[in-house]
Amino acid sequence: MLKFSCDYMEGAHPEILRQLASINLEKNDGYGLDEYSHRAAGRLRELCNAPEAEVRFLVGGTQANAVVLDSILRFNEGVLAATTGHINVHEAGAIEACGHKVIPVDANNGKIDIESLERRLHLIKAECDVVGWEHYVVPRVLYISFPTEYGSLYTKDELKSLRALCDRYGLYLYADGARLGYGLASPDCDITLPELASLCDVFYLGGTKVGALFGEAVVVTNSSLSVPRGLIKQRGAMLAKGWLLGLQFDTLLSSATGKFEDTLYYSISRNAVAMAQRLGEGLIMKGYRKYLDSPTNQQFFIADNAVLPALSRVVAFDSFSAYDETHTVIRFCTSWATTQAQVDELLEQI
Repeated sequence: MLKFSCDYMEGAHPEILRQLASINLEKNDGYGLDEYSHRAAGRLRELCNAPEAEVRFLVGGTQANAVVLDSILRFNEGVLAATTGHINVHEAGAIEACGHKVIPVDANNGKIDIESLERRLHLIKAECDVVGWEHYVVPRVLYISFPTEYGSLYTKDELKSLRALCDRYGLYLYADGARLGYGLASPDCDITLPELASLCDVFYLGGTKVGALFGEAVVVTNSSLSVPRGLIKQRGAMLAKGWLLGLQFDTLLSSATGKFEDTLYYSISRNAVAMAQRLGEGLIMKGYRKYLDSPTNQQFFIADNAVLPALSRVVAFDSFSAYDETHTVIRFCTSWATTQAQVDELLEQI
C-alpha cells in the first residue's frame, strides 16, 4: 500500500546514516557537549545570521514546545495559540501539564486571525487593568506554527504585524518549526531564515519531519531569554548520546556557501514541496476538490464518504475532519523522501 498519511514515516536521509555509521565507534562527550553538536550550533547561528543565539538540540517537537514555553512563562502566565495550533490540539495537554494555560485565538486556515488577536489582547488588558492582573492568567507568549497545521504560511507582512502586536502588549513570539523546511522551501514563502530569526524571540527548526531520525533544534534569539539545560534534562528532552542529534543537524545544515538555500535540509524540503504540488495538481485532474490552498507538503481535499473505503485500500491518508454529513476532509502528506514515481503511482491507481 502507498502511504501518504504523514511526513515522518521514513527513517533518515541516507547521508545522515552514512555519517552516523562512520563515527559509530567514536567516544564522544554526552548530553550535547560533543564537537558535532557545537559545530551544528555554529552552523545554525551562521545560517540565521544570529551569532549570539542560544541553540539547544532536543529529542522531539512536543518536548521542544513544553520546554521552551516552560522556560519563558512564570507561574501565572499563559500562551496564546491558534485554536488549531499543535499545542492546543495534539499534544495531550503537555503545556497545561507544566502549569501554563493555552489561550486559544481564532484562526483562518491555521493562521491566527490578526484582527481577532488584537481585539482579544485589547479586551484582556482593559479588564485586567480594572480588576487587577493578579486575578488572571497573563498572556506572555504568542505561539505560531510555520507552516501551520493546515500547510499555510504567514507572509512577511503578517509576521511583522504579529511582531508589532507582541511588542505592543509585552509578548514573546515563538514559532513551532516542526515542518520549517517545508515552509521556507515553498515557492510561496516570502521570508528567509534570517528574517524569521529576527522576528521571533524563539523558534525551532524541525528534524523529525525533515530528514532526521529524530530531533529538533531550538534557537533563542532574544538575549533576555534562555532555555536552561537543567530544564531540558528535567523534562526528559535531553539525549545522553547527544552527538546523535548534533551530527544529524551538522549534516543537514552543512553548506559550502554558508547559505541556507544550499543546505541538504533545504534541498530535501524543496523536493517534498514539489512532490506535494504535483500530487495536488494530479488529484484535481482526477476530479477531487481542494479544501484549501496549501503551498507546502500537506494537501487537503474534500472526498465523498462513499469513496473512502475503496480509496483507503489503495493509499494511507489522514482523515482530517468532517466536511459535512456526506463528505470528509482528507490530507495527503509528502516528505523529504517522496519520489515522483510514488506520486505518479498513486495518481494512476485512484
